[in-house]
Amino acid sequence: MKANYKPIPFDESNLLNVDFQESQKDFDYPWHYHQEYELTYIPYGQGLRYVGNSVENYFNDDLVLLGSNLPHCWIDETHPKESSPNAVVIYLKENVMDETWMQSHEFSGIRNLLRSSNRGIKFNPSIAKKLKEKYLELNNLRPLEKLIQLLQILDELSQSTEYSFLCENDFSYELNSHSSNRINAIYRYIHLHYREKICLDDIAAEVYMSPKYFSRFFSKVMKKPFFEFLNEYRISKACKLLVETDKQISDICYDSGFESIPFFYRQFKKFKKCQPKQYRLSYLKALSSNSLGAHPDEDQEN
Repeated sequence: MKANYKPIPFDESNLLNVDFQESQKDFDYPWHYHQEYELTYIPYGQGLRYVGNSVENYFNDDLVLLGSNLPHCWIDETHPKESSPNAVVIYLKENVMDETWMQSHEFSGIRNLLRSSNRGIKFNPSIAKKLKEKYLELNNLRPLEKLIQLLQILDELSQSTEYSFLCENDFSYELNSHSSNRINAIYRYIHLHYREKICLDDIAAEVYMSPKYFSRFFSKVMKKPFFEFLNEYRISKACKLLVETDKQISDICYDSGFESIPFFYRQFKKFKKCQPKQYRLSYLKALSSNSLGAHPDEDQEN
């Protein structure tokens, strides 16, 4: 997934743009970055979300705030496709922080929220549901009304404690085509071979590096070791199998690329803060309570 620069059009406003992404083509934009802040709300759907050095599953009512130049993409795996918009994406100019009114005391909460977004902020689905109508109304508002509505949304988000950071540290990506091509090749290799045993020599050869240089390169760019990222990816695949199938957990362990059940359990606990059985039961509980937008992570965060 090469991190491409994505220019954002601002036809009606000098500060923000609201994009209702109703087609699969609009939604499936490759791994990219842009200078604008981005607030993405997905009412319906599921798949994988890449933000900086984080890879996670997303489900209904996914709400994420991204800082300027933070690489990201959402890979849709929804079946069947929903008729509702895949996403409501709000872009806010990065220089909004330079505006005099933004420096006032009244905007201190929003200002701190935007500063924290360099790590990527994922809000719990309960917050997304609470703000859902405000998002869906945006398409029918005049430019000034959209700005006022967005400020109200950001104000509510700034007061919420129901969130988690996606990146462990501020993610500073090397925005050059050479590094992007290498990361693209690494992602592609993981996608094709995550069920197999991946050796450092194999993945290093894929990008024409020595194993030692590859390890330094990946850790520098992604801010985490390669095998930690690989295990996180495999756990995301395990989560998908847990909620979409009735397979035994031991089978899911091997289907996700892990060779040891105890190691699988330790990694699952590390990344999801719960055990696989609990993750699955939380999802089933959400379904039985007619809360299809909820998902297991909601009960495990914070």
